[in-house]
Amino acid sequence: MIIGIGIDLVEVARVKLAISRWGFRFEGRIFTEKELCYCNSKKDKAQRMACRFAAKEALLKALGTGWRDGINWKEIEVTNDNLGKPIISLSGKAEEISEQLGVKNILLSITSTDNYGIAQVVLVSE
Repeated sequence: MIIGIGIDLVEVARVKLAISRWGFRFEGRIFTEKELCYCNSKKDKAQRMACRFAAKEALLKALGTGWRDGINWKEIEVTNDNLGKPIISLSGKAEEISEQLGVKNILLSITSTDNYGIAQVVLVSE
C-alpha cells in the first residue's frame, strides 16, 4: 500500500549560486560525507547536488512533515546501489517518523537536465 508520494524540482543554477556564495557551509549542512564524495567525483557536481536536494525534499513531502519535527538534512542520505539505482537511507527523526507511518520500502526516481534536478519518492508499507 502506498503511504505517501512526494516530488520536487531544483534549479541547478540555485545550487551553483549556493556553492559559490557559501561553499562548504552549504554543502556540509545539507549533504552527508558519502553524498559529497559522490557529487565531488562527478563532472557536474551542482547537478548531482540538485538531484539529491530534490530527493530529500521529495521524501519530506511523502512523509507529510516538511522540515518540522526536528528532521535534519543529513538524516536523509541519497546514494546509489551497485547498478546505479538511487536509494534513500534514513536515520534519526526521519527514520523514526518513517517507522511510525509503517514505511517498509522507499522508492526513489531521479532525473535531470542541464538546468534542473528532479526527484520523486513513493513510500510503501508492504
